[in-house]
Amino acid sequence: MDERDLIYDWNNIEPEAPRDPASHPHPVWFDDETLRDGLQSPSARNPTIEQKIELLDLMENLGIQKVDLGLPGAGPFHIEHIDSMLGHINDNGYKIRPGCAVRTVVSDIEPLIELQSKHEMKIQASAFLGTSPIRQYTEGWTMDKIMKTAEEAVEFAVDNDIPVMFVTEDTTRSRPEDIKAVYTRAIELGADRICVCDTCGHSTPKGVRSLMSFIQNEVIPDAGVKRRDIEVNWHGHQDRGLGVANNLAAVESGADVIHGTALGVGERSGNAPLDQTLVNLSLMGVISNDLTNLSNYVQKANQYIEVPLPNNYPVFGQDAFETGTGVHASAVVKALRKGDSWLADRVYSGVPAGDFGLEQVIRVGHMSGKSNIVHWLDANGIEVKDSLVEYLFDVAKSKNRLMTDDELHSSVDLHNKGV
Repeated sequence: MDERDLIYDWNNIEPEAPRDPASHPHPVWFDDETLRDGLQSPSARNPTIEQKIELLDLMENLGIQKVDLGLPGAGPFHIEHIDSMLGHINDNGYKIRPGCAVRTVVSDIEPLIELQSKHEMKIQASAFLGTSPIRQYTEGWTMDKIMKTAEEAVEFAVDNDIPVMFVTEDTTRSRPEDIKAVYTRAIELGADRICVCDTCGHSTPKGVRSLMSFIQNEVIPDAGVKRRDIEVNWHGHQDRGLGVANNLAAVESGADVIHGTALGVGERSGNAPLDQTLVNLSLMGVISNDLTNLSNYVQKANQYIEVPLPNNYPVFGQDAFETGTGVHASAVVKALRKGDSWLADRVYSGVPAGDFGLEQVIRVGHMSGKSNIVHWLDANGIEVKDSLVEYLFDVAKSKNRLMTDDELHSSVDLHNKGV
């Protein structure tokens, strides 16, 4: 049996037009914002430098291309951590490209001059500035002031050989003419990377497509440069729960770099979850990263940043690949008995656990069938006897939740003692 004949994939009906490599500076990349934007979460704990370096190691292992190491303008403590992580990247010959978030003020960019010189590597200055009408009104800003602020910051960075990604905050609620004016000026001054931001989590996938079309078909050409010479970044948030959907829409609409954080940690409802984005783009065939260590990355982020990892969190939550339901478990067990892990991973799961370093788990509880019990006994090296299966089946049906392994072992002991 050809495995491809076992799943009819409606996701591939009328697929999007293929990405033209000649129109982009590079394939789809990712920028991990966990250690900067993610730490703005009110619930987040700032990890130790050793923990940050461990997370950095995992990002490199996963093939993530860019990382935001922090905000130098937040003070000496943050600069010290950035300095240590840059040294670690350098000492280990990592491919991941470092960057730092900076306000569009010279004092925020100045520390990068010394850091670039010390570590002899480029550090992207992600210079952000709000452009939406609501932000302009609140701050008392005019477009003239915004343009002047942007010009001073970009010119200073470019004059000091610092690569600039110009970031318009709240792009998804900004006027087209304002976006066009400020991006055009930043590109004219030497910024070869721009970032389109859904800062308040306002956008829908339709909005992403409309905005990306405007950026690529009007803003960049009218700035007098070719599309392939400008790296377009997409940065999304979770306020409407659409972070991953918007990330996928951005990729389909031509974005070059997708931003996100581990477990979606970030301000308010969080940033777009990078882990879920990687999973989906891998399953869609857009990327070919080895993601078998992605679960470890998520677990470490959960531990070090103390961001919640709900049991039902997609792919990496405790319940993601566990089942105690009789019909579901029976199908998985039958697949396993065929000696086919590929089949077992997909017969009742839209995500193959093995691709992400995980496995299917059969549990025993009040909704289980006898096949669950037989599988558990086999997996634990316990002889399968009809009387034992019947006994455990009755015990399981009396419970109001799934049984733990310890409870099952105790029940086996009680049965064997004739209790």
